[in-house]
Amino acid sequence: MGRYLIEPFDRSDRYATERYQGAAGRNWWACDPTLRLLMRRHLGDGYAWAEPHLDRLGALMGGPVAAWAEETDRNPPRLEKYDKWGRDLSEVVMPPSFQAARQALMADNFTSPAFAEQARANGANPSALAAAWTYLLDQADIGMGCALGTGGDMVVQLAERHAPPDVRDRVREIFADGYYSGEAAQMFTERTGGSDLAALEATVEPAGDAWLLTGLKWFASNAGGSAFVVLARLPEGGVAPFLVLRERRDGSRNGMRIRRLKDKLGTRSVASGEVEFTGAEAFLLMDRSPAAGARPSSGLGTMMKLTNASRLGVAMMGLGVARRALVESICYARAREAFGRPLIEQPLMRRKLAELVVEVEAAQALVFDGHLGPRLRLAPALVKLRAARLGLTAASDAVEVHGGNGYIEQWPVARLLRDAQVNPIWEGGDNILCLDVRRAMVKEQAHLPFLDRLRAAATSDLVHTRIDDLAKAITAWAALDPAVAEARLYPLAQFMADVHAAALLEEQAGWGLDDGRKSLVARLYVDAHLADHGPLRGLDAPPEDPFDTLVTGALTL
Repeated sequence: MGRYLIEPFDRSDRYATERYQGAAGRNWWACDPTLRLLMRRHLGDGYAWAEPHLDRLGALMGGPVAAWAEETDRNPPRLEKYDKWGRDLSEVVMPPSFQAARQALMADNFTSPAFAEQARANGANPSALAAAWTYLLDQADIGMGCALGTGGDMVVQLAERHAPPDVRDRVREIFADGYYSGEAAQMFTERTGGSDLAALEATVEPAGDAWLLTGLKWFASNAGGSAFVVLARLPEGGVAPFLVLRERRDGSRNGMRIRRLKDKLGTRSVASGEVEFTGAEAFLLMDRSPAAGARPSSGLGTMMKLTNASRLGVAMMGLGVARRALVESICYARAREAFGRPLIEQPLMRRKLAELVVEVEAAQALVFDGHLGPRLRLAPALVKLRAARLGLTAASDAVEVHGGNGYIEQWPVARLLRDAQVNPIWEGGDNILCLDVRRAMVKEQAHLPFLDRLRAAATSDLVHTRIDDLAKAITAWAALDPAVAEARLYPLAQFMADVHAAALLEEQAGWGLDDGRKSLVARLYVDAHLADHGPLRGLDAPPEDPFDTLVTGALTL
């Protein structure tokens, strides 16, 4: 029996609410043909071994983890600031729903060293399985993805290279189950902002083989963690990364306090706070030998490379939101009726959903190639630029598809929209990403291997022509006055992302794993982003209705 009271107006079939199941409660692996295609490609002979694990994971993410995410959004973390004697505790208290989700995820953690070893022993690529794990998690809760994953790789890799042996051993203990442990944070941003490193005000002073760090960090995601990479200014000038643990070497509480947790628009499952350091024990994470001088030669450089990797993580979050928004939109459009027939049968809705399918699969191609394909210096900035923004626009589309219901917090798409807004901010906004594209091209000539990758992936004459056009555009851009060139970075980066996605979709079509459907997706994307539609903007094009092929190949219900 249902929990609600049956009233007279419920007796119409229009109010048969059981027809309105959205994404939650479904197996997100079983209902996602596009993910299965990617895993068949990247797992090869290991697919048969991995498939039961992925099926179990799909049920976990679409079922309990998705439900716990909604509960945590309604009951977010809180700060227990003082004990009964007024002594500073600065303890972040996570809600039971978060703890339950974290426990379940750690028990089925595809990113752990133990699971990676098991995957390799059975011929499966651990990186592909880790990418699938984060992709499915991000559909449920990008805040949880941030809470578990933020800064873990940075803390561990920098500590391995630069921390004293006893501190390094302590870091190994903390991250024994892998980077996705929920124990790390990276603390860069101050009240003056986070992108302008020269404006940072946190300082250090030497104390034996350690340092004492003092300063305030304005945004610190996962503030209740145990190990942090913190940027601070050296006495002789320059900025360097430092490792700060919640406990000192002697086991006592370190000199850090949480002033308050942020009251955020979204991603409420990750505790973001203002963290103050007051003579906190810290360890320099860079080479400061006489040969290197005082320059942050290796630590800061390694940190920036890891930040680029983090951008791919944020891009995955944008993709996860977009995929969830797509599924919610299709499910709702199938069930909701207007003007005598389901929304999904109406031409304008079919247009919107078809375009959303194509855009999501283009972003999926970018993000998964960024994680599993050749390492390209330009890719993280471009992929994040496109995928983070798509998460926001797709969530907005999902709200519109749901109409007034979409604007109500009891429906899932309102949270998607709130959560998605952070992705264009995390790890650098659009302008910062464009500046990184410029840096990569000017200082590293990174556009050359990028263009080579596109040429190797593309198959159609039109996309090859646009790759040549892009090469000419980069040459023309390089000759511009510096101020003009900076102002035109954004359209150049968008052009790069358009051609990049088109080439990768054509490459996927060449895999021959889906009876030609991916060729349709590639053709529609190329037509939308790279073709010249003439003075009538394509209104005179022959009629075509690829909707059923697109949607049935995107979502199995």
